[in-house]
Amino acid sequence: SNQLGSIYGHTSVMTGSLLDDHHWHSIIIERHGRNINLTLDRHMQHFRTNGEFDYLDLDYEITFGGMPFSGKPSSTSRKNFKGCMESINYNGNNITDLAKRKKLEPSNVGNLSFSCVEPHTVPVFFNATSYLEVPGRPSQDLFSVNFLFRTWNPSGLLVFSNFADDLGNVEIDINEGKVSVHINVTQVKKNRIDISS
Repeated sequence: SNQLGSIYGHTSVMTGSLLDDHHWHSIIIERHGRNINLTLDRHMQHFRTNGEFDYLDLDYEITFGGMPFSGKPSSTSRKNFKGCMESINYNGNNITDLAKRKKLEPSNVGNLSFSCVEPHTVPVFFNATSYLEVPGRPSQDLFSVNFLFRTWNPSGLLVFSNFADDLGNVEIDINEGKVSVHINVTQVKKNRIDISS
């Protein structure tokens, strides 16, 4: 018999400042087991998640730019992202390009347009009610998301996904002009890791 015990935790990290300057910013988040690398505009932070789970078992989808109102976390301060993203990559797939060519199963919700001022790659503009939904991949110990974004709003949800079996969620957002990553792991009790600056 293998007992994991009570696992409580939330991991959040915040980085950057003045990200609502209408300039492009690059974000990369990579998870290898419990080790996380968060890179914003080439400045990397390393951290380790709480809990004892090495696999990130994403639920049915991962969303970029926001999420359906019915699935939003309890915090009412999270607003969907309003601005442009480009070069959205998820575990090696160029989601922006695949969504534009309709070669993937993502569902575009709301008024998404594949243009932005000064496009040099294929950007996606999100209004306050739109988001891009992509199927998740269960039982993965690697989670990698990267994209460029620019906005004039100081707050907004960039990426969100629930874990399978109601074991928590991962959330990346802009809060007061800074990027925050929240990883919630729940089993018997709640784990939350907050990373911010």
